[in-house]
Amino acid sequence: MLALALALAALLALAACGGGDDPPATTSLRSPAELPAGLDGRVVSVTDGDTIRVELASGAVERVRLTGIDTPETKDPRTVVECFGKEASAHTLALLPPGTAVRLERDVELRDRYGRLLAYVWRVSDRLFVNEELVAGGWAVPYRYPPNVKYADEISRLGAEARRRNLGLWGKCGGPNTPAVTKG
Repeated sequence: MLALALALAALLALAACGGGDDPPATTSLRSPAELPAGLDGRVVSVTDGDTIRVELASGAVERVRLTGIDTPETKDPRTVVECFGKEASAHTLALLPPGTAVRLERDVELRDRYGRLLAYVWRVSDRLFVNEELVAGGWAVPYRYPPNVKYADEISRLGAEARRRNLGLWGKCGGPNTPAVTKG
């Protein structure tokens, strides 16, 4: 029931963000017929828009940072809560509720400086490339961090299109790195 409520909230947030009349193009249509090689697991929880926890087939639970994207901050104690961060987190949860089977595809580096596993995340049920889907809808922005650039060009293209169409954080916040407006 909670997952359904969060999914509905995410959809309502998107509708309120303005932008074009056309929904964002789904990236599952360009996904390969077969999933790329990687680690299989199940989502345990969503930390924020670009970080999840996954239980691998081995039983180990990993903090996973979605490679090539960045969502507005909601939990970093060193920064303010950013505009559209809560909506991005809710949308990631709607895409990847606990129990969702995922494939984690690595790039060059295994971990970031915080010890999180770096991965491109594919939803197994429909081969949805989650990293791209978040950028295509304006929930995230491209984040190029060499040497992890396997999908950087396509993610950048999707980000430019979301910006052009004023989707998500582009329509609501004018872009990334914008502090959330709080009513005091």
